[in-house]
Amino acid sequence: MSATPPQPSPASFPGPPSAPSPSRFRAPLLAALFLAVAAAPLTALGVTRGEPLTVTPAAGEIRVDGELGDPGWRRAEAVDDWLETNPGGNVPAQVGNVARLAYDGEFLYAAFEFHDPEPASIRAPLGDRDNVPSYTDYGGLILDSSGDGKTAMMFLANPRGVQYDAISSDASGEDSSPDFYWDAASRITDDGWVLEMRIPFSSLRYSGRSPEMGVLLYRNRPRDFRTQMFAGPLPRGENCFICHSHPLTGFRDLPEGGSVIVAPYATGGRLDSTRAGLGTPLEDGPLEGDAGLDVKWTPTPNLALDATLNPDFSQIESDVPQIAANERFALFFPEKRPFFLEGVDLFSTPINAVYTRSITEPDWGARATGSFGKQTYTLLVADDRGGGSVIIPGPNGSRLALADFSSTVTMGRLRRDFGDSFVSVIATDRSSEGGAHNRVFGPDFRWRPNARHTVGGQLLFSDSRTPNRPDLAAEWDGRNLSGHAGRIWWSRSDGKLDHYVGYWDYGDDFRADSGFVPQVGIREGFAEVGYTVRPEEGPIRRWRSYLFSDYTEDREGRLVYRSWSPGFGFDGRWSSFTRVRYAAERIRSGPRPFSVDKLYFTVNGSPSRLLSRVELDGFVGEDVDFAGHRQGEGARVNVEAVLRPGDRTEIGLTGERRWLDLDDEYLPDGASSSRLFTADLARLRAQYSFSSRSYLRLIADWLETERD
Repeated sequence: MSATPPQPSPASFPGPPSAPSPSRFRAPLLAALFLAVAAAPLTALGVTRGEPLTVTPAAGEIRVDGELGDPGWRRAEAVDDWLETNPGGNVPAQVGNVARLAYDGEFLYAAFEFHDPEPASIRAPLGDRDNVPSYTDYGGLILDSSGDGKTAMMFLANPRGVQYDAISSDASGEDSSPDFYWDAASRITDDGWVLEMRIPFSSLRYSGRSPEMGVLLYRNRPRDFRTQMFAGPLPRGENCFICHSHPLTGFRDLPEGGSVIVAPYATGGRLDSTRAGLGTPLEDGPLEGDAGLDVKWTPTPNLALDATLNPDFSQIESDVPQIAANERFALFFPEKRPFFLEGVDLFSTPINAVYTRSITEPDWGARATGSFGKQTYTLLVADDRGGGSVIIPGPNGSRLALADFSSTVTMGRLRRDFGDSFVSVIATDRSSEGGAHNRVFGPDFRWRPNARHTVGGQLLFSDSRTPNRPDLAAEWDGRNLSGHAGRIWWSRSDGKLDHYVGYWDYGDDFRADSGFVPQVGIREGFAEVGYTVRPEEGPIRRWRSYLFSDYTEDREGRLVYRSWSPGFGFDGRWSSFTRVRYAAERIRSGPRPFSVDKLYFTVNGSPSRLLSRVELDGFVGEDVDFAGHRQGEGARVNVEAVLRPGDRTEIGLTGERRWLDLDDEYLPDGASSSRLFTADLARLRAQYSFSSRSYLRLIADWLETERD
């Protein structure tokens, strides 16, 4: 799901052929470069906002029912000049679209009439919230309520009223984890479909009673190709999306806050066990109960206060399993717990200094998120009972240590905006009994001198005293550790030619126990160059060829990883995307590096209503056994499919297999097979939707690894 037209994404492919060996760089040089760039004038010169739009007071009552005959819409201005931004480049939309905006003392209203010459081809299955994929019809608005041109709240819905909401940030991308309070109603008509929305001002963060916000009006219409339309131009090849929002004016006397949401819970259960094994009578277990409370208070429109006491996370959908066989570094899982999602974008920085999943089981937590002037901030404090894992990082791999002790966690970030650029500072502290602690502090910035160039970076310093628990981790013997971590990068794109270069420098003793930093003790240089063409006819509407390279070494100058990789990707019929790349890699495992060649591939599309989504991705070629420091042939193949027998039923199927066969020189005498391991994963997610707000769901996971 994304409203942003496909853009080059260099960050996903580090490095160029001309990247210098990082052994010539050192931490002082990184610090000097960071400070020099950060000290430059932080102004944005070349980004153009869309034409202003005006929101008018509702002329009467508006009922959100998908019928637009209410008197409240009489004075609302019709916005009917829409452009196709993908695959066409800001050309007149081939189907008609009309939007209207209005407000009263409590709500912002939006109404859309989306015309379609073939209403029977509208793709609008029922599903649960946020299950509105890009290969279905949907539309709505993307609202920059603070007016900063960097971050916006997405309020989108499909023709069945299924809602999708997310945070979209020009710095960190799109995150659909947060769920906001708002309403939507849709209906399919003889000539298209209608969407009506109501968004409480209490769900928005703005300054003053007459704020100027920003807005993008949007429609997604997939047929042979995925067509995206906006009420205004969206320049290609530029380094931002929200920055092109239209100024939204006309608000007067908006509410000044004061809403309170209280969500208590209580649970009870009893576990009965057999007295002496299978076949014997059950013995009654004790009846156990639990209770807790979540509170959200918005005393002003630009301040949200959250508190939780013994939170209940039992209603959060289980994580999608991941195969961990032959992985060197810890696996990342996204945050889903509601308490941690307010202002989630503010904790997103180039280095993952904050990873709220590191707070495993909080007794209590409190958080403040707000803004004043051009400053935005968030501060979170929690008491964690522990029981989770802490990452012990290294240059060639990471380990996990059990944190079976409690700790107090504090995380905060303050950001100052300068046009479309910003500087900020982030700090974290995790302290436990006996004086053990981990503290991380440092600045980061993003500078956009014009619409094509972006420079960004971050510099962090850590100070740690490890717990005195050598039974859990070798380095947890009460020692003191301190180190630095830095990253700086530059990207440029003009719609055809793009490039991305960057450099990382992590000290051996840098630790971020409240973040996700599984690799330290390295220097890494990387870059990518790509070229995009957009045919106006034929089965392919966007083709991008690229080349990237990556060079990583440890602090002693020994190679950790090197890669040269050419590839291509294209958008095609059935809303499909294909990417193929060859990689010549050199990877250290144990005392020596291994040279391996791989072919990476991704193919996905939406062939029909029944088979609404299918995806194949993975790699095949040579691989390394990181546990035994050996080489062989292997692959990882992942297949995903979404079947929709009807508009109410969705069946998601996922299957993944990974294996490694050792080369003959590493086989022990008498070995009957070269297969070192086979790992399989299967997942079934079946759902029947009674409406856009109620459903019955079944999830089954199976994960197995066979090793020799």
